[in-house]
Amino acid sequence: MRKLLIFLLTAIMVIVSACSQKIPENFVLVKGGTFKSTETNYSGTIITISDFYISKYEITQKEWIEVMRSNPSEFKGDNLPVEMVSWYDCVEYCNKRSIKEGLKPYYNIDKNKKDPNNKSDIDDIKWMVTINKGANGYRLPTEAQWEYASSGGRESKSYLYSGSNNADDVAWYWENSGDKPLTGYWNFEMIENNHNKTKPVGLKIPNELGLYDMSGNVREWCWDWYGDWLSNKIDPGGSVSGTDRVWKGGGWLGIADGPSYRGYWEPNSKGNDTGLRVCLGK
Repeated sequence: MRKLLIFLLTAIMVIVSACSQKIPENFVLVKGGTFKSTETNYSGTIITISDFYISKYEITQKEWIEVMRSNPSEFKGDNLPVEMVSWYDCVEYCNKRSIKEGLKPYYNIDKNKKDPNNKSDIDDIKWMVTINKGANGYRLPTEAQWEYASSGGRESKSYLYSGSNNADDVAWYWENSGDKPLTGYWNFEMIENNHNKTKPVGLKIPNELGLYDMSGNVREWCWDWYGDWLSNKIDPGGSVSGTDRVWKGGGWLGIADGPSYRGYWEPNSKGNDTGLRVCLGK
């Protein structure tokens, strides 16, 4: 009987261990809730978000190199956010990091099959990327999750930017990311001569959830196709096809942006002001 009891206890421990997932230290739990989206594929609708984890910082070059064994970034530095990465690079990073850490990859990536939902004439890659339901691996946030987290989730104080009403408190953008502060109108030559660039993650103050740099440093890729369901009659659940994928947030080269701001780019595009942060959980 004692041996049977020991066997059963051991089996239970193994099962519990297998079912539990160790969350990395630099991830933040975003408790689910309901909010009204102001600028996503779901604009004007009430959205319910389930609990999920999101990285406290933008993915750094050190983190990228550890997984991808290369560094595509223009501005080099271990603690700088990785940039010059396409949407495809980002989903591949998520899967490779998942495998490296013993998690089930969140994406099914078929590089030999063209995605019929990709309507772009510019994207020459068009990998077939689908979600592996039930997987516990790393993934890009949906734009609704990104907006919810950036605005502070349940703890939101409705700041103009992610964590403050003052952009300089929370964001690196064209006016403050160079040798000296800039004023006046945006001008690329002026920005270039001022040596503007990305900054190490986490130097500004965080938002209500403890998330950094969501209003400025690098813009961040999201999972979604870009669409406007109000004008294009797309289902409020999100666009299922398109020519561009969504990015959210501000970057060092442009203005500081609030939690709701969105932009878009062909999935194969790369820029020195575009990177990512990743999620775990549904």
